[in-house]
Amino acid sequence: MPVRHIALSLAALSLLLKANAQAPAKPAPPKPTPDVLVFTNGDQLTGHLERAAGGSVVFASDMAGELTIPFDKIKELRTENKDEQFALIEKGHPVSRRTPAPEGTVSLAAGVVAVHTDRPAANAASSETAASVPAKSVDYIVPKAEFDKQVAGKQGFFHAWNGTATGGATLVRSTTSATTLTAALNLIRALPTVPWLAPRNRTTLNVVETYGKNTSPGAIPQTTPPTPSVTTLSSIFHADSERDEYFSPRVYALGDVAFDHNYAQGLQFQQVYGGGIGWTPIKGAKQQLDLKADLHYEKQQFITTPVNGSVVASTPSMNLIGSTFFEGYRRNLPHKMVFNETANVLPAFNDSSAYSFNLTAGLVMPVFKRLSASINTTDNYLNDPSPGYNKNSYQFVTGVTYTLR
Repeated sequence: MPVRHIALSLAALSLLLKANAQAPAKPAPPKPTPDVLVFTNGDQLTGHLERAAGGSVVFASDMAGELTIPFDKIKELRTENKDEQFALIEKGHPVSRRTPAPEGTVSLAAGVVAVHTDRPAANAASSETAASVPAKSVDYIVPKAEFDKQVAGKQGFFHAWNGTATGGATLVRSTTSATTLTAALNLIRALPTVPWLAPRNRTTLNVVETYGKNTSPGAIPQTTPPTPSVTTLSSIFHADSERDEYFSPRVYALGDVAFDHNYAQGLQFQQVYGGGIGWTPIKGAKQQLDLKADLHYEKQQFITTPVNGSVVASTPSMNLIGSTFFEGYRRNLPHKMVFNETANVLPAFNDSSAYSFNLTAGLVMPVFKRLSASINTTDNYLNDPSPGYNKNSYQFVTGVTYTLR
C-alpha cells in the first residue's frame, strides 16, 4: 500500500476520534417528579406513594424511609408523576375483570381521595376526575402495573399453593409396646392471591393418617411354649378435595370428593363424590365462617372377618345417595394463634340408618418461624358399622406443624 494512503487513513482516523471526543454527552433522563405529602400539622414530605390499605398510606421518602401514615393524619397528598398511576378500590366494592377500578394519578385533600386521568403535573386544574371517594371509604390504592398484572394474570396449577404439614408420634417400649404415628397435609390454593380482587376460585386438598400398633405379651408367659403375643392394629385415614367457583365474593358452586378408611369402625373404604353450593356469611381479617351443602353419591365397603374358616362380608357394601352439610370456622387469636373447627353431617336419602357425621377442632400455636405446636381433636360417628365395632371413634393428637408459605 502506498505511504500516502496510509497517511491519509491515519489522518481520517484521528479526525474521527477527535470528533467523538468533542461530541456532547447525551443528557441524563430527568428524574421523575416526586410526590408530595403534607401532614395536618403542616410538615411536608416528598417521595413516592407506594400503596394504601387499611386506612393508611405507605409513603417512601429519601429522608425518612418508608412510612405508614393514617389518612386522618394527612392534610394533602399529590402524586405528580403522570407515568406512575394507581387503581382505587372502595370498601365493599371488590373489583374483577368485569368490574374495573378507576385508574390514574391520585390526590387527597379535605378528607377526599380523587383519581385523575390525564393530569399534567404543572396544571392540576386541567385534570379530569375519574373518581372522588371519602378517605374513610377507600379500601386499597394499588399501583396500576401491579393491578393490571393481577387482573389479567393466569397462574399454572402448581402456583400459589399454601398450607401446612403436621406430624406426630407416640412410642411406648415396655411390657407392652405401642407405636402411634400421625401425619397430615392441608393445602389451599385461592385465586387471585391479593385481597383487593374478587375471588375467582379456590381449591383445597386435605390428607390425614393415624396408624397405631400395640403389642401385648401372652396371657400366661410362663407356659411352655408361652402364649403368643397379641398385636392390635389401628388405622384411620381421610382424604378430601374440593373446588370452588365463585358467583360473588361470598357465594360459590363446589365439587367435592372424599375417601375414608377407619379400622376402628370396621370401615374398609368409603368414597363420596358430590357437587353443591357454598356461602361465606362471615369473612374478615380475624375470622371466617363457611356453610356448604352438596348432593352426592356415597359407597361404603366394610372389613371382612373370618367365619368358620371362610371369609365373608360382615356387612354388605352400600350404595347411597345423600348430602353433606358442612360448617367450617376459622379464628385468628392473639399471639398469632389460629383456631379451626369443622362439622360434617352426612344423611343418606335411600337408607335413613346409614348416616354419619364428624367433628374436628384444632389450635395452632407458633413456636419458631414456620414451626408451630398443634393440638387437634376429631370425633367420627358411623351409624352402621360392622357388627362388633363401635359406632364412635375419637382421636386427640398433638404434633408439630410446618407452614409451607
